[in-house]
Amino acid sequence: MERWGRTLYGHPCHQCGYNWDMNPRDAVALVVTIPDRYARLLAGQDPTTRHPELEWTAGAYVSHVVDNLRIWAERLAGAARSGRPHVPGYDENLLARARSYDQIPVEGALWSLRHAATQWAEAVELATAADVVLRHDARGTQTAEDVARNNAHDAYHHEWDIRRTLGKR
Repeated sequence: MERWGRTLYGHPCHQCGYNWDMNPRDAVALVVTIPDRYARLLAGQDPTTRHPELEWTAGAYVSHVVDNLRIWAERLAGAARSGRPHVPGYDENLLARARSYDQIPVEGALWSLRHAATQWAEAVELATAADVVLRHDARGTQTAEDVARNNAHDAYHHEWDIRRTLGKR
């Protein structure tokens, strides 16, 4: 098990409480529930609400999680199908600006999140079956199971960010 996430965020995560020892199957199950969890959390709320300590709005976090899941799904499936394990990093803030997260209607972002989570789960399954081990520029060696836990943390942590933003602890 790689230690990138637990080293950076603590074990459990010092902010959201995520348990890094989560079984990879449970991590996938968590991510698959995220679209419904976010939809319930944002129902009747103003997605343009911004927390004073955070850069993004509540709705922008949905688009970030969509992009993160899609990027990692593509990387996992690509490595499983091509045998090429190298993956570069990406700048989430540049991507947020390029995609104008604050201008994406939350209804569309939630629709996209549902599809991204399903495709991501398929990619994790494909990569796990192929025993994929990625080589990330900054994070080092990561198995498909490591990626599943890291991505589950991202989705869970941003649920916590959305809760804080909306005042729903």
